[in-house]
Order: sequence, then C-alpha cells, then structure tokens
Amino acid sequence: KTALVVPGRYDERIHPDMQRANVIDNLKYCADLVGPEGMTLVLEPLNTLRDHPGLWLTGMSQAYQVCKAVNNQAVKIVDDLYHQQITEGNLIPNIEACWDEIAAFHVGDNPGRNEPTTGEINFKNIFKYLLSRDYKGVICMEHGCSARGAAGVRRVIEAYRECDPF
Repeated sequence: KTALVVPGRYDERIHPDMQRANVIDNLKYCADLVGPEGMTLVLEPLNTLRDHPGLWLTGMSQAYQVCKAVNNQAVKIVDDLYHQQITEGNLIPNIEACWDEIAAFHVGDNPGRNEPTTGEINFKNIFKYLLSRDYKGVICMEHGCSARGAAGVRRVIEAYRECDPF
C-alpha cells in the first residue's frame, strides 16, 4: 500500500528552512499513523520548469534529505524519471545517490511524456542498472502513447521490449 505525496507549493512568505521543517514534521506525524498499517508515503519531486511551477519539492536530493530527516521506513521517494530528467538529468547517478530511500519509479520519456524510446532518456541503461541492483519494486508506466489506438498500444509494448530485453 502506497500513497503519493506532493508536499505543496513554495510560499515566498515563509523562510525555506521553516517550510522544510513543516514538511518534515507533518510527514513524521503521518508516518506514525500509516506505518503501523503497512502503508508507505512516497514523495514525488516534480519539475517546476515545465509542468508544475511553484511546487516546493523539486529534486531528488531534496526528497532524500526529507526522508533522512523523517527517519521512518513509511516515508520514501518515487523517482519520476520524466520529472528528474527535466529538473536534474544525471539519472543513474541520482538513483544511486538516493537508492536507499527510493520505493518506486515512474516512467515517461522527455520531451512529451510518452513511452520509452520517444525522447532523450536511455531507459535501456536505466532498466539494466535497476536489474544490476536486483530491484524488485514498482515501475509505473506514467506516460501517454506516441500513437493512437491499437497502434499506440503496440508501440508501447515494442518500446518496453526494446528497453528491457534482459
């Protein structure tokens, strides 16, 4: 059981350190409630450059710091590779740096947020890396199709076969 958490908008009236403290305090409170029920809250850093201007949580290192401060296994990160590519790039090194706090991945290529192989992200290398780390968690297909109808469905299937021949 997981619940996706986006901590909200950046508020220029509140000092960034206070906003961070508020997020951490609220997540500690929530983690104490949901953790005993076997639930995990996953933080999703979103890009502010294209899709979500004004949000507070924008990067993997920021999400990692929050998870470490909360210090509860009920709070983890969902690494949305589409958003991370726009905000930070450097996908595999960022995955490696945050590995112990990542609970799931969202897949969508950039630009366009369509299936793998339609943009600049090398999903074959990412999937190979996840396999080398013996990753057994969730990989969510959070993208559109580059083609419509049955052709689009076939294209998505072909893209995943191409990216994950292992």
